[in-house]
Amino acid sequence: MATSLVLDASSQAPLHRQLYEALRASIVAGRLSPGTRLLSTRALAEQLDLSRNTVMNAYTQLLAEGYLVGQLGSGTYVARELPERRPAQRALIRPPSKGASPPPISKRGTTMAAAHAGLSATLGLIQSGMAFRLGTPSVDAFPSELWGRLLHRRWQRSWREVLSHQDPRGYLPLRQALADYLATSRGVRCGPEQVLIVNGSQQAISMVAQVLLDPGDAVWVEDPGYIVAQGVLKAAGATLVHVPVDEEGLNVEAAIRLSPNARLATVTPSSQFPLGITLSHRRRLELLQWAERSNAWVFEDDYDSEYRYVGRPLACLQGLTPDARVLYTGTFSKVLTPNLRLGYLVVPEALVETFVAARIFSDFQSAPLEQAVLTDFITEGHFSRHVRRMRTLYAERQALLVEEARRELAGLIDIGPADTGMHLLGWLPPEMDDRTAAERAAAAGISAPPLSAFRGQSSGRGALLLGYAAVPERDISEGVRRLAQALR
Repeated sequence: MATSLVLDASSQAPLHRQLYEALRASIVAGRLSPGTRLLSTRALAEQLDLSRNTVMNAYTQLLAEGYLVGQLGSGTYVARELPERRPAQRALIRPPSKGASPPPISKRGTTMAAAHAGLSATLGLIQSGMAFRLGTPSVDAFPSELWGRLLHRRWQRSWREVLSHQDPRGYLPLRQALADYLATSRGVRCGPEQVLIVNGSQQAISMVAQVLLDPGDAVWVEDPGYIVAQGVLKAAGATLVHVPVDEEGLNVEAAIRLSPNARLATVTPSSQFPLGITLSHRRRLELLQWAERSNAWVFEDDYDSEYRYVGRPLACLQGLTPDARVLYTGTFSKVLTPNLRLGYLVVPEALVETFVAARIFSDFQSAPLEQAVLTDFITEGHFSRHVRRMRTLYAERQALLVEEARRELAGLIDIGPADTGMHLLGWLPPEMDDRTAAERAAAAGISAPPLSAFRGQSSGRGALLLGYAAVPERDISEGVRRLAQALR
């Protein structure tokens, strides 16, 4: 395998980046055919006279993008279906053949299948291509060597504790560390007993739906908004009430007119997805007052609040007033890596026992070893340093994307900087359909999903969502040029 991998020690490009590109080119060209087993990271590092971390970083990037797949205890293989060859609008659930009786499934199963069918085209566009994939942190900047040392140390010192039975709420030192961090950085009012460790924000919203909603209950959702969370709510039998978002965020007055007796409101107040708007203080108070008055709840998804480039991160909804009727969630998928399936859910004291029961009946607990390593990562200060580094890196990548877009995409896309987040909106001319533009971009190997795919009842000017956090600088420049060619 190594004979086709030519690296240039004099190049300014990092060696892990060169190795990634060489492997990707061999896979795309077919020199490494689907299903081929790659050398182990140690063996390839010895062949190429590289550090093992260099090889691991390249493999990690290819795994995250779908060019490689790992099989536990077997090795790493070239994916049998590459990202470039995936149809953008493929349904993952095959329709039954003609004459075949449909399998007997529940109403909830039917609802889930229908919700997924509506997501498949958009998810295909998000996953295709390299630039400008959405909602993904920089895997190449993940502190893999440090994480490996912490992992090894934890295993050496406390493997018995790690393998023993754990509290379904999660590893107590991690919950304590999170309660302290959230209090100082986000203004969250909670103790460790109110923190539940979950497998990401999707599990958090799923548990909230199970505990707080009955089939048919109305739920306010932002429009445009996060369609994956909306799919979870649909699967739980909720009735979605699409509430318009304006320059102040979720329009609470409009929501009350549409459905005053809703049981739940789901919001992304720190950086509204996908528009990036911050919910105004006035709207925040209106939302909390409505929840108190209506005996309803607010689900606050603080998915990327760490990435605010102007001023300090804003205080969260949950901490604005004592005893706020708010359930607060965050995830490490946007800060560290999507494959670290760890997040947290902060619940009011009165609901702790009920949510612990829901956690037990869900999957009991998250991976204890990862929880223990994450605890060390936070308490030893690595997490705060990593966030500061990523904030600087992402601000630089955002600025480059704006600069390149203004030079190469003038007249095709209107784009400007944002104070928060990991993506920018590229606004299209009024006469250009954003779904058509997204499909053209996907055909050119560019991931740029359309804003209209995240709309429910609302309408408006079309735009493309351009993620920059996971895209190295040279790929931003190349991606902009390819996107310009596709749109022209």
